[in-house]
Amino acid sequence: MNYRGLRNWPPIWTWRGGPGDDEGPRGEVGILRDVFLSRVEPRSRVYLIMEYQGAEYMGCLLFNEAKTCRQICELLAKHCGSPISHIGSVDLSYLE
Repeated sequence: MNYRGLRNWPPIWTWRGGPGDDEGPRGEVGILRDVFLSRVEPRSRVYLIMEYQGAEYMGCLLFNEAKTCRQICELLAKHCGSPISHIGSVDLSYLE
């Protein structure tokens, strides 16, 4: 996946609370806890909440098209509770 030619997965994780630090983990770590679509038009951002070592982090995925963004959001919502490393290996070739 990419946004304006740059890879957007895995997201950059920003600390939200709990034991941890401002720098946050990097890569495909933690457990996906929640996913939601941006409420601002164009809806081309998906926000992810993940848990890692007892702390909570937020990431954001940007997309060129709102349709693709919505499809990814729906797909990710089905994987809440799954390890981020598992989600990174999901086949997306069927998406438009």
